[in-house]
Amino acid sequence: METVIDVTDLEFSYGSGKLERKVLKGIDLTIGHGEIVIMTGPSGSGKTTFLTIIGGLRRAKHGSVIALDEQMVGADETIMVKLRQQTGYIFQAHNLLDSLTALQNVCMALELENGSSEKKRQDKSAAMLDAVGLGDHMHQMPNELSGGQRQRVSIARALVREPKIILADEPTASLDKVSGQEAVDILKKLAKERGTTILLVSHDYRILHVADRVVVLEDGIIINGNGNPRTIDSGDQFELAHQ
Repeated sequence: METVIDVTDLEFSYGSGKLERKVLKGIDLTIGHGEIVIMTGPSGSGKTTFLTIIGGLRRAKHGSVIALDEQMVGADETIMVKLRQQTGYIFQAHNLLDSLTALQNVCMALELENGSSEKKRQDKSAAMLDAVGLGDHMHQMPNELSGGQRQRVSIARALVREPKIILADEPTASLDKVSGQEAVDILKKLAKERGTTILLVSHDYRILHVADRVVVLEDGIIINGNGNPRTIDSGDQFELAHQ
């Protein structure tokens, strides 16, 4: 399997001197093309920090982080921008603009596409909203949509640029069981069709079934990097962290 993300001996700290707090303590992780990996573990273990480093939203100084064949540690801003343009982001809070319709929110992700007309951007965005089951809701405002529907809009926005990597941070935390499972099932279906690699951070054991592999991070260290999601249930999620 082609490697898309390759992390070796990654360390990261907040603060310096006596106030330094090491968050990541020598992470090794490889994720292949089209693979869906869920990273779980206790709060404060460094999951979101790791995700933001992979996404180019935070810079690491120690170790190696290679994404899409580009070394991110020590990279200049040109490389970081290039990697961000090939990455889609999904957040817990949706981050939709309340003053724009669902269609306009998705279209915003295409604004920087060179040589693309407004009609092409709208047509592409409408097709993506239809793919996530919101074809009849694309002209509604975010406050007119349910939580699950708003998360589907954010999934459409993340996928419409056809990124090679999707990073999701607790995408079901604010959703009920049914809405959360529907959202990640749609994400998995569309990503698998496109060969998109997904790294998803979550505490939600109810969505582990969408993963090809579950990675457990505790106290800045990966203690299980090859968890089988089909063997994990609600009582097992954090037992992995103590094996």
